[in-house]
Amino acid sequence: MAAADRLRQLRALRTVRALSARRPHIRGPRAGRPRTKGHRGPRSVSPELSLAPRPPVWVRGPVMVAVVLLGAWLGLLVVGDVRSQVGPMDTTMTLRPSLTGGTKINVSPLGALELDSHTAPIRLDVDVDRLDPVRSQALVQHPERISGLQDEIAHDVEHNTLDLAARSCAAVVIGATTLGLVVYRRPRRALLAGGLALALLAASGATAYATWNPKSVLEPKFSGLLSSAPQVVGNARSIVTGFNVYQEELARLVTNVTKLYDATSTLPAYQPDPGTIRVLHVSDIHLNPASWQIIGSLVKQYRIDVIIDSGDTMDHGSAAENTFLDPVPDLGAPYVWVRGNHDSATTQKYLKHLRNVHVLDNGSAVTVGGLRIAGTGDPQFTPDRSTVPGGDAAERLAGIRLASAIRDQRKAGTPVDIAVAHEPPAARETDGTVPLVLAGHVHHRENRMLPLGTRLKVEGSTGGGGLRAVQNKHPEKVLASVLYLDRSTRRLQAWDEITLGGLGLTTAEVSRHLPADNLPGATPSPRSR
Repeated sequence: MAAADRLRQLRALRTVRALSARRPHIRGPRAGRPRTKGHRGPRSVSPELSLAPRPPVWVRGPVMVAVVLLGAWLGLLVVGDVRSQVGPMDTTMTLRPSLTGGTKINVSPLGALELDSHTAPIRLDVDVDRLDPVRSQALVQHPERISGLQDEIAHDVEHNTLDLAARSCAAVVIGATTLGLVVYRRPRRALLAGGLALALLAASGATAYATWNPKSVLEPKFSGLLSSAPQVVGNARSIVTGFNVYQEELARLVTNVTKLYDATSTLPAYQPDPGTIRVLHVSDIHLNPASWQIIGSLVKQYRIDVIIDSGDTMDHGSAAENTFLDPVPDLGAPYVWVRGNHDSATTQKYLKHLRNVHVLDNGSAVTVGGLRIAGTGDPQFTPDRSTVPGGDAAERLAGIRLASAIRDQRKAGTPVDIAVAHEPPAARETDGTVPLVLAGHVHHRENRMLPLGTRLKVEGSTGGGGLRAVQNKHPEKVLASVLYLDRSTRRLQAWDEITLGGLGLTTAEVSRHLPADNLPGATPSPRSR
């Protein structure tokens, strides 16, 4: 029996030693120390768990970032909006992820106003859901109440913004934490995701606050029904004089929207400022018959005083194309035209005999619509393959002659307010002789101040590239601009860039721009000499 007991003791000892050999080796300051009361020692780890590889850091980091961003976005979609009343309107305010930031005001069914209000990875969306008919009718019947509307609106916006910030914080934390719990199944990781989402939203809010631009409402971009654009953005003079601080800007904007949603569905008549001259700049129509309808609509809507066409109305300049020009006298405003490189002498002769048309060439000038306008035709006619094009040298020479004619006009006591040339190289030669020069040819917009103080404005194609555009993979957009000039100084006060979808498209966009010297508080620049 003693021998058998001894054998069992030896086998038990071997088992204990084998199990001890499987335990992980403990290093560090506690290795080899005797156990103290209450110390249980290192916890044993199973071989299966100890051998499971952990994902590398370069994998764990992006996964956590994706969880934070996706969770925050889902939280904002589900929870992060505020439905409240701003003045006479029921609105919904929402924060949305964005690469560029800004504010978008959706005014259904008219379209949307976009404001470059801030630069941050979040965008503020304001949806006008409904207009309170009782309050809006009260404003119409009692206009004196509008004077106190701005304080009410400012209070509503401030209250709603704080509420939106609180809801958004809760939304991103809940969204990121919930998604983190689903992905990691560990509370600590889930809470870490929620904390990172909150920190991200706080950083975005701080960036938006630091880059906040209250004057962005002076240059809105309107998309939607083109016919309602002037009523929404207002006229140039009222914008310059009426928006001094953000509260006043916001009140004016809401007031205009209120008028749009008046009791009847008919938009109110647009009242032009008598001190503002409106010029419609078109170019490069290229035989697109739809252009005449667009121009006629713009003339009526904006109460245009004069139309300036910087050339390339035709495609080949042949006599057979001349009947295309017959609608010009009935567009509703005087038509000032210069020859483009696709317009022939035959085209120019035909236009000269049309009613209400003023053809400018070789520096000739005309006073129309309260403005003195001088221009020159393109020296090149590119459809004629029998002649060698003169290139930019010929254009610059034509521009030099135009500048000389403008100087002669000033000496004669009839200074020129606007110069017109088809190609930009010719237009640039007038720098310092005129405040504003218009051009076309390149089928895209350009706007720049030349070194000697002349503003060069190049218009895109009002014909959407013409009928040849159907050969392109994507339709070319239809571009035109409305220029607002002060009647007393003939200085440019503002301009609207109008962009329509090309052939087969129905989108419309109007964006408002003001020269730097016409922003509130700026000192107007002197006239060019």
